[in-house]
Amino acid sequence: MYNVQTINEIAKKGIAELPSELFNVGSDVANPEGILVRSTKITDLGDNLLAIARAGAGVNNIPVEECTKRGIPVFNTPGANAHSVKELVIAGLLLSSRDVYGAINWTQGLERNDEVPALVEKNKSKFAGPEIMGKTLGVVGLGAIGGLVANLAHRMEMNVIGFDPFLTIDAAWRISNKVEKVSVEEESSMYGRLDYLTVHVPYTKATKGKFNAEFFKKCKPGIKIINFSREELFDNDALLEAIESGIVAKYVTDFPSAKLLGNPNIITLPHIGSTTPEAEENCAIMAGNQMRDYLLYGEIRNSVNFPSARLPFTGNKRICIFHENVPNVIGSLTTILGKHNFNINEMVSRSAGEIVYTLIDVDNQEQELPREEISAISGLINVRFL
Repeated sequence: MYNVQTINEIAKKGIAELPSELFNVGSDVANPEGILVRSTKITDLGDNLLAIARAGAGVNNIPVEECTKRGIPVFNTPGANAHSVKELVIAGLLLSSRDVYGAINWTQGLERNDEVPALVEKNKSKFAGPEIMGKTLGVVGLGAIGGLVANLAHRMEMNVIGFDPFLTIDAAWRISNKVEKVSVEEESSMYGRLDYLTVHVPYTKATKGKFNAEFFKKCKPGIKIINFSREELFDNDALLEAIESGIVAKYVTDFPSAKLLGNPNIITLPHIGSTTPEAEENCAIMAGNQMRDYLLYGEIRNSVNFPSARLPFTGNKRICIFHENVPNVIGSLTTILGKHNFNINEMVSRSAGEIVYTLIDVDNQEQELPREEISAISGLINVRFL
């Protein structure tokens, strides 16, 4: 029986992926082997923890580096909330172009009397804004969400330019060939062509503050920017200066901060990009699946700190090992197995920089594995016997 703690509200369909006869799941579970989380910051990993599954894409609330050192895979759910975020990005695109927000606020402030129709006709021009059809949209990051946004914007008759230095072959196939894709060398010059920009890149040390004062100097004056990715991608001081100077006409973001509030050219939403019943269920189901398959079978899918490693489970004895990427770890293991008459049926080994994850299935069902000998191998970080 594995103990899995839920942090935040996890959709019931996700919990259902962890059958009650094998998993003890709940918010009050102590010393968990698994954690299911959404956005709450995790500070205590605990001595028994084997895996964390984030029901969402970003993992900045999880100490990934410490998890990696301990051989704890951190799972996320890429693409599970893509349609939810895509729809709100398109709404943000329209909000940045037409002053819908200002128009609603103005109308709601009118007194209820017979003068309303006349006031509306007199003041409606204050809220005029351009159509997006025929304008140029830049999409930085063409993954699950960015690719959907690029395709939909093209179908809305926008000119779409995409940039992604890490574009995978699978992602490229999903993007319309009508979307212009620029190279790393062309990225800087791209921004001067854009009427609108939407950003869909992960927050990392490399991307922190990527959109800074130097970036805004490259932009076409009057650009409208949508950020439903992460607040930290933008230098907010430089952003405010760009708005003040007229370089940025509108900024729409899902990440409010005190510095951004109260500016008429900034529209903030309360982090609702994936707040739909469908997205929450999809994320929970994917997170539950990944947690189940790892705890029961040692398989890794969609981990942000370890590569995928899958081996069909046949019921044989299985050894799951995180070890340093140094010589003789696997050699020592196979020597020990051979000494105790264990034959290796299947093996998969995948590296993640300085750490390697290895799955090994052996065929001797009657004899107990030499667990103490295996655990004593130099270079092992942790080992599980299934």
